[in-house]
Amino acid sequence: MSDIALPRRRPAYFARLFEAYGQEIVVLAAIVVLFIVVGLYNPRFLSDTNLTSIFSGNAYIAVAAIGMAMVIISGHIDVSVGSLIGVLATIAGTLAVQGYPIWVAWIVPILVGIVINTFLGALIAYMRVPSIVASLGMLSILKGGLISLTGGTWITGMPPGFFIAQARLFGIPAPVYFMVILTIVMALWMRYSAMGRSIYAVGGNAEAARASGLSPERTCVLVFALHGLFAGIAALLFATQLQVIQSTVPPNLELTVITAAVIGGVSILGGTGTVIGSTLAAILFACIGSALIFLNVSAYWLRAVLGLLILATVLADMARRRRSLVP
Repeated sequence: MSDIALPRRRPAYFARLFEAYGQEIVVLAAIVVLFIVVGLYNPRFLSDTNLTSIFSGNAYIAVAAIGMAMVIISGHIDVSVGSLIGVLATIAGTLAVQGYPIWVAWIVPILVGIVINTFLGALIAYMRVPSIVASLGMLSILKGGLISLTGGTWITGMPPGFFIAQARLFGIPAPVYFMVILTIVMALWMRYSAMGRSIYAVGGNAEAARASGLSPERTCVLVFALHGLFAGIAALLFATQLQVIQSTVPPNLELTVITAAVIGGVSILGGTGTVIGSTLAAILFACIGSALIFLNVSAYWLRAVLGLLILATVLADMARRRRSLVP
């Protein structure tokens, strides 16, 4: 029996895998390279304390980026998420200090986040207000209202049971569980549920989606409601990671959340991307910020690095789209 070489399918498989998840693979590879290079230069980078800081300290950004990824995939954007998280964190701390049950201090901010963003989504969907304009208006309302009502004061004296982000299970901080579980659940939902797939369809071509029986308006409202849910969870993790809460908007938080989604592979033009990529990008940011410290480089370079990553990601996305249009 003659030796017949069987066709090799593995290269084609990996080509398809990289085509579908290329950006996520690149971000994951960047994280691995950072761990290896910086760990060799300064072994303290791989200490338990620093790894805990990397994976749990930015978990609230990863959670918020899940919602932002869905918003951008649907063809919209929300620049008010940082202000919303600041407001919801303040609500959580205020309720806890005023003696309400802990579960109330946890649940109410999440519900408020859903209500606010549902209203924002309805404004965009049914009043035809561009999402950038509507969310800029919401940013001003939330930021101005928060400073006016609180004066930026610090909230202290929360009961011990309030600090869910400081809890550990099997030695792993609670924020890591939130980040991983929510990412997996939403990745599966986006990929396999009819509603999840409709978000991609609407973001890719709203009129074609409407012609196939989908409602871009209802999809928009649903996406923003889910975005409010994840902003509420992120605010809860943010509010409970330290013993105090400053009643202000965390600086540049909205930019960081949007950047995580974009660098994670979500096309700024909508229709493509995954929540897995946004979570990996949030972890990458934490790795870069920590690496700069251990390499004795000014932490201010982090903003410049993120800016370069954004430009590179957007240019790569535009190049991919141009190639896809070539017959």
